[in-house]
Amino acid sequence: MSKKCNLCPRECNVDREHQTGFCGVSDRIKVAKAMLHFGEEPPISGGSGSGAVFFSGCNMRCAFCQNFKISHDGCGKEISVDRLSDIFLELQEKGADNINLVTATHYADKAARAIEIAKPRLKIPVIFNCGGYEKIETLKMLEGLVDIYLPDVKYFDESLALRYSGARGYFESAFAAVKEMVRQTGSYVIDENGLLKKGVIIRHLILPSCYKDSILLFQHLAAFKDQVLISLMRQYFPCGKASELPEINRKLTTFEYRKVLDECEKLGFDGFIQEKESACGDMTPEFDLEGV
Repeated sequence: MSKKCNLCPRECNVDREHQTGFCGVSDRIKVAKAMLHFGEEPPISGGSGSGAVFFSGCNMRCAFCQNFKISHDGCGKEISVDRLSDIFLELQEKGADNINLVTATHYADKAARAIEIAKPRLKIPVIFNCGGYEKIETLKMLEGLVDIYLPDVKYFDESLALRYSGARGYFESAFAAVKEMVRQTGSYVIDENGLLKKGVIIRHLILPSCYKDSILLFQHLAAFKDQVLISLMRQYFPCGKASELPEINRKLTTFEYRKVLDECEKLGFDGFIQEKESACGDMTPEFDLEGV
C-alpha cells in the first residue's frame, strides 16, 4: 500500500514518514492544544464550550493566518492515534458540547481512526473544522464519523487563492467539498437547547480589499442556502505575513462588511454575524500544549 500522501488537493505525493509536504508536518499526529473553546458560533460553543483540538500544520497556510504559530511554525506535540482518541473522551468528560477537529485535513485518515476508537463511548457530535480545500475521497473517509462540517470557504477568485494561500483550483475544490459535506450530513439540525447536532456551517472571513470577491463567492454558494448555515466573519486583523501584503495590511471597514452582509441577506442565507469588536487577537488561544 502506497504511503504517498495525497489527502488534499495539493497532492504532494510524498512519504510523510521521511519528508514533509506543503502542510509542513510529518505523518505523526501533532496537536498544539485541546480545550473547551467558547469562541465559536453559538450553536457550536453552546453553554459548556466546544471541545476543540488544534492540530499543527495546515494544507492552506494562509499568509494572514491568525493561528500562524501552529499552521506555519508547526508548534505542537506528537501523539498517537490512541492518545487522540483519549483526548476526545477527556473533553467529553469535561463537559464539551462537541468534539471540534480544528484543521485536521492532513491527518484525516488518522483522525477517522481515532473517532472510530472513541465512538462507542462518544455521546456528542464530532465537527470537522477545515479550510475548505478538501478532496472528496478524503471526506468520504469521514462519512458516518463526522456529524458537523465547518468549512471556512475563503476565495472565489483564483488569483486571490494563489496570492494568499498558494491554493490552485481552490473554489472548485471547496464547492465540490461543500456539496459532499451536505450530502453526508443533510440539512442542519439544531436541538431544543440551541446546539447544532448535524449539518454544515459555511464560514467566510472577509478580507480587506476583497469584499467584491466575497459577494461573488456567496452568489455561487447560494446553491446550498436552504441546507446550510453561514457564519460571516469580520474578525480579520493583520497578522502572520499580512504586513508584506499592503492591500490586506489593515482591518476590515464597516463599509466592506455591510456590502457582503447585505448581499447574503438578499440571497436568503441564514446564519451568524460577528460584532466589530471581534477583530482582535483575544479569541486566539495560547498554543501551550494544554490537554495534549
